Amino acid sequence: MVWFKRISFFLVVNFAMMITIGVIVSFFGLDRSVYRSTGLDYTSLLELCFLWGMGGAFFSLAISRIAAKWMMGVQVIDPNTGGELGELVRTVHNLARAAHLPAMPEVGIYDSPEVNAFATGPTKSRSLVAVSSGLLRTMDKAQLEGVLGHELSHVANGDMVTLTLIQGVVNSFVFFFAKLAAIAVANAGRSERENSRGSSFMVEFLFRWIFGLIGMMIVAWFSRWREFRADAGGARVAGRDKMRSALQRLRSYGEAVDGSHPSLAAFKINGGMGGFMALFATHPPLEERIARLDSLRT
Repeated sequence: MVWFKRISFFLVVNFAMMITIGVIVSFFGLDRSVYRSTGLDYTSLLELCFLWGMGGAFFSLAISRIAAKWMMGVQVIDPNTGGELGELVRTVHNLARAAHLPAMPEVGIYDSPEVNAFATGPTKSRSLVAVSSGLLRTMDKAQLEGVLGHELSHVANGDMVTLTLIQGVVNSFVFFFAKLAAIAVANAGRSERENSRGSSFMVEFLFRWIFGLIGMMIVAWFSRWREFRADAGGARVAGRDKMRSALQRLRSYGEAVDGSHPSLAAFKINGGMGGFMALFATHPPLEERIARLDSLRT
């Protein structure tokens, strides 16, 4: 199930990140600075947690293009290529100019039956726009322009950086509150000064998972909000009719979404879950997106 893959991937990636950062922090003795003779220094702990959270988030942003190419098997298209792929590059570059991007993005294609596309990259000048082979087979030229306009609006809006900042802040508070909760459990009924170092490693990780899931809901909420904004941007860049036609086409292929790379879900044009798991969805329902697009002023 897609939602299970999303949560499982989140847990595995965050566990690996926490282990890596934890080893670095312990090796350099950075964690010892949060303890004083009077007990835990909450200000120092919060500063250390922000180092963990923001550091991990910005590292992910820095390698986002490389990671996307590796995970999705994206093949970057030479701008001088002819045929259909050359036309794809030219379309992206024309829309990028209309979106006033400072530099042309890389354009790529990945082999997948899903009807989807995504944009990623650390800055507006170093971005990647990739489409699936399934999308190229499914959509006509006008619909494709709508999809590409949407993705380029993500780049123009700086959504990758904004999402990274939000993820970093969320991660920081996840680390902070997990540490406090673990200390509270370890020190139950005893003084903080005597036992502040006694928080269990496994208990702390358990709280990180719990608070991490709550953090996922916050990040997912922002991701859903920015999808509406990118739809509006796609309408401005490519035209409202093309954007609407693209969303309607995506609705016809709502199940054709590859869930094997959840870390890229927020950067795709199509995705979502139903029921309670909608709280973790990076995209609003397509019906809601179409209605929101129709409500925009002409």
